[in-house]
Amino acid sequence: MGPDAAALAAAARQAERLRKDGNEYYRKNRFGAAIDAYTEAITLCPNVPVYWTNRALCHRKRNDWKKVEEDSRKALRLDHDSVKAHYMLGLALLQKQEYTEGVKELERALDLGRGAHPRSYMVEEIWQELSKAKYLQWEQKSTKRSWELQSLKEACEMALKEKFARDASKTEGFLDELAKSHLEQVNAVGRVFQKAAEADMPAEVPDYLCCKITLDLYRDPVITPSGITYERAVLLEHLNKVGKFDPTTHERLDPSQLVPNLAIKAAVQAYLDEHGWAFKGD
Repeated sequence: MGPDAAALAAAARQAERLRKDGNEYYRKNRFGAAIDAYTEAITLCPNVPVYWTNRALCHRKRNDWKKVEEDSRKALRLDHDSVKAHYMLGLALLQKQEYTEGVKELERALDLGRGAHPRSYMVEEIWQELSKAKYLQWEQKSTKRSWELQSLKEACEMALKEKFARDASKTEGFLDELAKSHLEQVNAVGRVFQKAAEADMPAEVPDYLCCKITLDLYRDPVITPSGITYERAVLLEHLNKVGKFDPTTHERLDPSQLVPNLAIKAAVQAYLDEHGWAFKGD
């Protein structure tokens, strides 16, 4: 080993020791000390993405979202499949109210996390943050739609009122029939706008979109050889802790037999696209 290689190896070993020190400081909530340790590790080995994501985690704990974004972007330049980097970048963008891009990063983190560790705590945490972000997106759009519908409804009712006044001034007699017709038109307008507002009103989610075990909306549905669909993480937990059998049919079941139910996943996504309020209930 030449002198340069030896120096690089020594720097890498020192950087790893600093990473471990930083991890210990982080566990003790000494985030400033952890940041210092990770910064030294980065100085020694700037091309190791985990040093950047670890430091970003510390900045997140201190609500320093600008630095969270900077470190997450640096980590993604080194490893574009880093779950933590996509996740924290998404959170940082949401803090800046860049909801579209933030949601996109969280969705990428969720897809990567599900592929690597479908039962990990981080997948659940990412889903919860993504749900909150999408619900907030829906709430903002819903509020805008509600205001627009109400304004349009009031304009229609005013137009009908003015029409009734004009017709009444030109009509001799038959005012009762004219008033009845006006009332029917007003009621019809009300029904139309009520129907238009129903998409934003919470309702019962269809059973076929919900896991038989958790009764929650599917997130990552898989189908068994018996034709029954379950939430992947929940079923894997059952297979790991209870036994290698289908919870419903009790037929023998191995994780390798699970197949993604893409049709149900698409149906859930389509439902959520139309009924964003359902994110809150999940």
